[in-house]
Amino acid sequence: MFLYCGIACRRKFFWCYRPLSTYVTKTRYLFELKEDDDACKKAQQTGAFYLFHGLAPLLQTSAHQYLAPRHSLLELERLLGKFGQDAQRIEDSVLIGCSEQQEAWFALDLGLDSSFSISASLHKPEMETELKGSFIELRKALFQLNARDASMLSTAQALLRWHDAHQFCSRSGQPTKKNVAGSKRVCPSNNIIYYPQMVPVVITLVSDGTRCLLARQSSFPKGMYSALAGFCDIGESVEETIRREVAEEVGLEVESLQYCASQHWPFPSGSLMIACHATVKPGQTEIQVNLRELETAAWFSHDEVATALKRKGSYTQQQNGTFPFWLPPKLAISHQLIKEWVEKQTCSSLPA
Repeated sequence: MFLYCGIACRRKFFWCYRPLSTYVTKTRYLFELKEDDDACKKAQQTGAFYLFHGLAPLLQTSAHQYLAPRHSLLELERLLGKFGQDAQRIEDSVLIGCSEQQEAWFALDLGLDSSFSISASLHKPEMETELKGSFIELRKALFQLNARDASMLSTAQALLRWHDAHQFCSRSGQPTKKNVAGSKRVCPSNNIIYYPQMVPVVITLVSDGTRCLLARQSSFPKGMYSALAGFCDIGESVEETIRREVAEEVGLEVESLQYCASQHWPFPSGSLMIACHATVKPGQTEIQVNLRELETAAWFSHDEVATALKRKGSYTQQQNGTFPFWLPPKLAISHQLIKEWVEKQTCSSLPA
């Protein structure tokens, strides 16, 4: 379906119609589904559903990666009926996107408490057998998904988690009600509207001009280092957060900074990662690690980081008991941030 806008032509006495771009058409269609419950219910009839259980997506294995299977509304109704569940449970689903052909995509968690089910949740093992797949924690599977599925399932999990945590109004204590798309919840007693939100987090790669600073927390996989990251405090700008986080975690003062990119991150509960480069003065590079925040931090040369970016496969303990230095996978924005720094360093070292 195309939307058109009329443009008057001065030289000819007729209207010229410019078709809107596919992106604009798709965006306006999603807006309609979020605002119009009837339109969204209609979209469910021909839409596709991605299933979760306890916020873990249903996945199938194919050629050393995970795939996210889709189910039609009819297949989902049959599945719920087979397990003695009311089809009204589908009303717990949330809209997570659509194709360029306007096939709407939804996510439904079969393991969370539902007001439409007799039992609290459907049993996971029986569901996995019936669906020929496994419900796998997204954190464990994320880097074995293709980019589209990873983005879509991250959005779905964050939205499902938000709805599960906001079933009651913080003002009245009464149950809130979601719209069909799941783009908001409303308290019937006072009409307060709640919208899903993300938490802003800065992730910063600090450099002194020739080296970059990488750190690790005790929770990281062995040998993995990444850029510094921290939540924005109330009242802070992005720039203020970066300067505070760098000072708190490694005891350095930022001289200048530059925005790189942003990324939605589903952990721990839906964050907006704001990636930036920061530089410190060459003469002020002595690291003072805040052990409450980090396990360790160190400066790494261009060659060390470039070598780490090329490493592939699993990272096992070496004979001397240590683990090789490695970096976050390509899907993580920290990888993009580090790769961009390496490329800039490489270009600056080339002869003019």
